[in-house]
Amino acid sequence: MKIGFIGTGVMGAAIIKNLMAAGHTLTVFNRTKSKTDKLVAAGATWAPSPREVAAQSDVVFTMVGFPQDVEQVYFEKDGIFAGLNKNATAIDMTTSRPSLAAKLAAYGNNHSFNILDAPVSGGDIGAKNATLTIMVGGDEKTYHTMLPLFKEIGKTSNYFGPAGSGQHAKMANQIMIAGTMTGLTEMLLYTRQAGLDEQKVLKTLSSGGADNWSMDNYVPRILKDDYTPGFFARHFLKDLRIALEEADKMGLDLRATNEAKRLYEIMVDVKGLGNQGTQGLINIY
Repeated sequence: MKIGFIGTGVMGAAIIKNLMAAGHTLTVFNRTKSKTDKLVAAGATWAPSPREVAAQSDVVFTMVGFPQDVEQVYFEKDGIFAGLNKNATAIDMTTSRPSLAAKLAAYGNNHSFNILDAPVSGGDIGAKNATLTIMVGGDEKTYHTMLPLFKEIGKTSNYFGPAGSGQHAKMANQIMIAGTMTGLTEMLLYTRQAGLDEQKVLKTLSSGGADNWSMDNYVPRILKDDYTPGFFARHFLKDLRIALEEADKMGLDLRATNEAKRLYEIMVDVKGLGNQGTQGLINIY
């Protein structure tokens, strides 16, 4: 297929490589053009705007940073909607607001475009290994049409309902991750203070009831003083803020998630560590 991809960061670049490996023709765009250089060298084509990407593609994926970036990349003068062909499909994989996903889908319905919200979980490792978990909202028929593509970049994909449902599922995921990130950080601090062998504790916990993906993947990085981002802390803070906004609309008081947000606000807004990975939370203690 002719596929466009907008947003060639850590995860986007890895997904693009998997799509090219599956035999698709890729056209890419990133605001910082140099971040597409390796992909172009590997066989992708660079386009100068989201509009040009859309015009050359049957399916366009977006994976950008923040909801305002999503809005711009779709609705601006040189955006996706200005170039997207009738009956083409756009899939937003950014973790964003459910209300924005609904807005994109409504515009698509009025202009003969197929729009899905499909945020993912699995971090840089899942993107590289094509083992992402993909949470999808939008038209169910379009989901089934796109399922072969999802299978090429992920291990699991699930359809949750109308536009915005994929984003709601991702918020549930991030609420769960918030607890595992604070838990693994404080577990490691406790381990150190008690004078225990950190590697032995990790091996032990990984074989018992405390095992979880975040601990298995991020504690080894922390033990190597590796805080490079598999997922940027500033993006995770954005996700927690969206989750709590949605929870507030539902009348929910998510106290533990709110505390995780406070801790990440210290990391990102106070300490200026937003470009570290989420495992960098330990650096504020």
